[in-house]
Amino acid sequence: MCALSLDDTIAAVATPPGSGGIGIIKISGPEAFSIAMQIFTPMRPAETLKPRYLTYGKIVQPAGQLTIDEALVAYMPGPHSYTRQDVIEIQAHGGPVALQEILQLILELGARSAEPGEMTMRAFVNGRLDLAQAESVLDIIEAKTAAGLRLANQQLGGALSRRVAGVRQKLLNVLAYIEATIDFVEEDIPLDDMSAPLQEALQAIQTLADSAVYGQIYRQGMKTAIVGKPNVGKSSLLNAMLRGDRAIVTHIPGTTRDTLEETANIGGIPLVLIDTAGIRAEAGDAVERIGIDRSRRALSQADLALMVIDGSAPLSEPDWDIARLVGDKPALLVQNKIDLSRPQPVPDTFLPGAPRLPMSALTGEGLAGLEQTIVRQVTGGRVLVSEAAMVSNPRHQALLNRAAEHTRAALVAETDHLSPDLVAVDVREAVDALGEITGQTATEDLLDTIFSKFCIGK
Repeated sequence: MCALSLDDTIAAVATPPGSGGIGIIKISGPEAFSIAMQIFTPMRPAETLKPRYLTYGKIVQPAGQLTIDEALVAYMPGPHSYTRQDVIEIQAHGGPVALQEILQLILELGARSAEPGEMTMRAFVNGRLDLAQAESVLDIIEAKTAAGLRLANQQLGGALSRRVAGVRQKLLNVLAYIEATIDFVEEDIPLDDMSAPLQEALQAIQTLADSAVYGQIYRQGMKTAIVGKPNVGKSSLLNAMLRGDRAIVTHIPGTTRDTLEETANIGGIPLVLIDTAGIRAEAGDAVERIGIDRSRRALSQADLALMVIDGSAPLSEPDWDIARLVGDKPALLVQNKIDLSRPQPVPDTFLPGAPRLPMSALTGEGLAGLEQTIVRQVTGGRVLVSEAAMVSNPRHQALLNRAAEHTRAALVAETDHLSPDLVAVDVREAVDALGEITGQTATEDLLDTIFSKFCIGK
């Protein structure tokens, strides 16, 4: 994508495929206004497109004056637009045929189809957004909960970028001093101990990196496997947590033959719930054996296990077998079916350390307590989304870890009074790593990779 010209005019449908009340086509580039005026006829003959106003009219074929659709058109002249170029937004009816015909007219008049993420790429290249802010645009689009949306909006507003820029500037100051002592040794530059600013930078970097443990939960969700032997109520629990009938529930053991994955919003945390086939030693047929194998695999890959037992009956050997499969993985023990009888006692040696949560997936009794316990288990009781910057992107976390590693190495070299050249090498590496977060040192290949994840039209 980076090899594409940023000075031509691009266009794309900006709304998702399918039918809807409104569909939006965006045009960005130097010919955006000219192209729009060739296909747009305002309802008032003397009217033209006024900057930052919606104008009502018709989209027509320039040659035959055949009306394609009625539309509202907005004109946002650069640099006060999303891409910092002239931008036109055509708000037409949301039928796919009408939108494609309008887009085809625009392309015939000289625009080209935008690549995925090319609008945001132009916003980045033209200085409206840095790279971390550009990535947060995709996070806003893909946010799974309101808390995840707030976190993405914080990053779009520059909260993370400002923190990173502050640390990077501190390291740049250290680097400038070290390089001055190397290049101008004859100037008798006073020797300063760089340990203190390096230690401060390291602490700030580590604090940001540590926040990724929680930030990524809001962005990506936490994979949670619901496991247990057949007919203990795993699918009923899934339906209760989703507040709907997503999984088939019957009294027949082994109804669930495959894994079923859905995302629930639990206290602002996107919990990726995986309903699994009941695990038992002797499967009824080949299909059930495949389902059980997938259940085992889902459990091994999950971040959290919800082990469901029949709380109205004593533990059985299959329960113990599944508990051994859970092992040391973070887990909660759901004692289901308390609507049938009081929960049977469970020995401390069964999933030791896992909270015991009596509930009824059928009536909903105990569901609120289960969800509150999940939130505490995931967050450690912390309030995660606050005004402080938080890292939610794995790429950012990896770069912060790399910056921390090099800053730590520079601090050791400075403390041990090693050659300034050696200290400078690691400080420079840390500076470059932080620059990759906000884009100052990003390569074209990296930019292509990031923006290719966006949808066309954004």
